[in-house]
Amino acid sequence: MPTEQTKALVYYWKECSLPNLLQAVAKVQSNLSGKIAVKVHTGEPHGPNIIPPAWVKEVVNTLPQATAVECNVLYDSPRKHSATHREALLTNNYEIQVDIMDADGDTPLPVHNGFHLHEVAVGSHMLDYNSLLILTHFKGHAMGGFGGSLKNIAIGCASGRLGKKQVHGVDKPGAAEKSYLEWPMGPWFMEAMADSGKAILDFFQGKYACINVLRRMSVDCDCVGVGAAEPTTPDLGILASTDILAIDQAAIDLIYALPEHDKHDLVERIESRQGLRQLSAMAEIGLGTANYELKLM
Repeated sequence: MPTEQTKALVYYWKECSLPNLLQAVAKVQSNLSGKIAVKVHTGEPHGPNIIPPAWVKEVVNTLPQATAVECNVLYDSPRKHSATHREALLTNNYEIQVDIMDADGDTPLPVHNGFHLHEVAVGSHMLDYNSLLILTHFKGHAMGGFGGSLKNIAIGCASGRLGKKQVHGVDKPGAAEKSYLEWPMGPWFMEAMADSGKAILDFFQGKYACINVLRRMSVDCDCVGVGAAEPTTPDLGILASTDILAIDQAAIDLIYALPEHDKHDLVERIESRQGLRQLSAMAEIGLGTANYELKLM
């Protein structure tokens, strides 16, 4: 992993397409070995902005010993319980197996030198995998400001029963039943996501890679489903890296470089939630470097 004095390499394709996505996988594939978990955000039923399941299928099929993985959610949704979660996958045309990692419970991972958390409960099936491809639809997020590679694992690999409550700071009895508007937000939440992300990447011991797909970037997460606001920011392409901070930083930089009318809504969402704290928290906890080289492909 690069130090703060070195530059992480971030590959960039300006067009969002399946051929470019497969090229992105090939560029970072050497960092993956053994049984590979491909972490995707499968989204709510009929969600209009998710990475096309047909693309996910091709990514999984191009990698040896790869399986798409997800976890159940905390909020009221068909995806809250494994049986109805699987039905939602069929609704969204997932033709491949998706391992719901917390279908059989969760397991704690330690957080070393974290901001707030000492451990985070992840789906127990995660222990079955040797490396991790973080395949992310980059977009806005109601609480995090934006959802990039960090959010995809920090929330997405945390179990629905306990882990997501820990990361949201509502793991005390009755706390999760409050309106999410009463849950901890701002810097605390960004730092807790960094804690969770560190626990997960520590488990994989550097054997991970990230792809951010900057396509149909609504201000809302794919967990909003059909209710997500129509994107007002143009598609920007695909990024790939073996550094989680570098790839999320590069995505933010591409968005901020846009003309005001193209970036306004998404930047307002990011800054109103203090979402950029995700990046500085990752740097402080040792999750990569914000110093990167963008290599146009």
